[in-house]
Parts: sequence; structure tokens; C-alpha cells
Amino acid sequence: MDDLLTVTGAKRYSDRVLYALWAVFSVIMIVVAVHDYYRGGGASLWKPLLWEGSSMSFATLLLALQRTIGRRSYDRWLGEPSKWFGHHLKWFPLYLLAFLVLVYGTRNGVYRLLGETYNHDAWLVLIPYEAVKLLLFFGLWLGVIFGFDSFARWHAQQRHLLELQRALAESRIATLSSQLRPHFFFNSLNTISALMHMDVERADRLLACLGELLRASLQSGGQELIPLGEELRLLELYAQIMLERFADRVTVQWRVDDAVLRIGVPAMLMQPLLENAFKHAVERGREKVRIEIAAVRKNDELVLSVRNTGSSLPPDWREGVGLRNCRERLQVIYGAAALTRLSESAAGVEAVVTLPCREPSA
Repeated sequence: MDDLLTVTGAKRYSDRVLYALWAVFSVIMIVVAVHDYYRGGGASLWKPLLWEGSSMSFATLLLALQRTIGRRSYDRWLGEPSKWFGHHLKWFPLYLLAFLVLVYGTRNGVYRLLGETYNHDAWLVLIPYEAVKLLLFFGLWLGVIFGFDSFARWHAQQRHLLELQRALAESRIATLSSQLRPHFFFNSLNTISALMHMDVERADRLLACLGELLRASLQSGGQELIPLGEELRLLELYAQIMLERFADRVTVQWRVDDAVLRIGVPAMLMQPLLENAFKHAVERGREKVRIEIAAVRKNDELVLSVRNTGSSLPPDWREGVGLRNCRERLQVIYGAAALTRLSESAAGVEAVVTLPCREPSA
């Protein structure tokens, strides 16, 4: 239905412009005819008005027929100009006959009513002359009409394509998010399951924390962008769950500029980055690990990072599900304006996300 309204709106706008152009053209043709008549010594205004007015009235009738019957029949050939013009021009002999009968019949009739005789060239001379003139006139305006209709169709197709691209992007984001959240909650529940046999009180706290995280994540799940402050609150809930399990083996530090808390970011963007830090540095090692989460603004870009000690990238390292989803979500929303980078140094591994500063979704 929306596509139909888009196409109809484009056609209506095209028609308004075309009719306005035709009205201006008709007035100019009549004014020129009157001017030429008086310059040639004529004295009766009604004569040039009748001559040119009858011709322009017939041409207006042809235009109206093309915008109604011709459009319905031949618009499907706009993508093939030769067929479009061919289907219109095949009716030219009928148009010529109708022009001679209606226009010259009208002129003769008006002259007789006014007691005068309408003189014109012999029919053997007049018919070829009017045929050439009408063909040139008809071809010119067919070209104008084809240009207007092709532009209107292109405009409608562009709008339809943009709507399809947006719908595809939204669908892709939803798909990526659905892959991310079950993976995240599955790992969290495994953590709680391990604690159930060792410390019921801590497991209970983790369940309460996970429930709060689930509620908050569901509230933000329908939005493309949420304020960074809300994203960090979700991230802190996840960190609390992991700290309960690895309290003696990890510390988490937050370095966040308060000025960036209102900038919009994709929901649950940083969680897989923090999850990777716990998975590769804390779970697989025995030394105490320090994780630093930072968010700063650099000009018109927001830079988010998760840095951890105690791990390195193996030679055969491949991008996992969480990081890949993070990268693909950013590509869908921001295109080439967002970057994801994973690097290592002597101090450990750092994941950095750089994205444009935008307002959060309404």
C-alpha cells in the first residue's frame, strides 16, 4: 500500500508540472499567432484565436487521452523507449484524421456562423503539411512526456529501494541481535549453574542480577540506538555476574567521560567485547587479570574500548561470533563510518570500536 502511494504521489506531482508547462506553452502559441496576424495586417482578433485555439484544444485533448488511457496502457514500456514511442505513434494516422475533421470542421463552422468563408490550401497540399507539422509537434511532446514519466518512475523506484534497504537493514540487525543474546544468556546461566553447588547465596544474587539484566535488555531491544549510559548500565550488570564468579582473579576499572553518556550506541554492543575478555583472559588463566572499560569522545567520534591483561592473540586466531556480530551490526547501521579493531601488546589485548556520534533512537 505504501509503495502504491509513493508511485501515485510521484505521478501526481509529474502531472501538475506537465500541465503547468502545457498551459504556459499554449498561451505562448496563441500570443505568437495573434502577434503574427496583426503584423500581417489582420484586423479581426477572433480569427487567430480560432485558428490557434482550435489546434491547441485538439492537442489538449490528445494530452488528456495520453495521461489517462495511454498511461494505463503503455507505462509498462517506460523501460523500453522504442516500444513506448512505437505504441503511441501507431495511432498517429487516426490522430491526423481526427485533427483534420475536428479542427477544420470547427473553423469552417465558426466562419459560416459569422457569415464568412474559411479559405485554406487545397487538400492535397494541406494534408501533407498538417501531417508533418502534427508529427513534429506530437513527437516533441511525446519526448517531454516520456522524460517526465521516466523521472517520476525513477523517483518512485528510488524511494521504494530505500525503503527496502531500510527494512533489510532492520531485519539484519534483528537477526544479529537474536544470535547475540541467546549466546550471552546461555553463558551466564552456565556461570550460575556452576555456583549453585558451591555458594547458594552468591548464585541467588547472580540470578537476581541476571533477571535485572534480562529486563533492561528487553526494554532496549526494540531500539536501534540507546544512550551510552544505558548501554554501560547493562554492561555493568554483566560484569557483576562475572565478578561474583571470579572475584579473586579479576578487577574491572571504568574510565568513562560523563559527557558521552547521552550519545547513542547499538544496544548490547560492548557486551561481547567484555565477554571475550573474561573468556580468554580470566577463565583460561590463573594470574590476576585487570580489565579496563573506556569511553571517550574524539571530535565527532565515540571511541569505546575493552582492554585486558593476561591474554594474547594466538597465531591461528579467528574472529568469533560475538565480535563478528558486533562488526556486522556496526556496518549495517553506520556503514564505513564505524570501525572495529582488535590488537595486542605486551600488556594484553584491546578491542576498540569507533563510531560516529549520534542521538539515541526515539
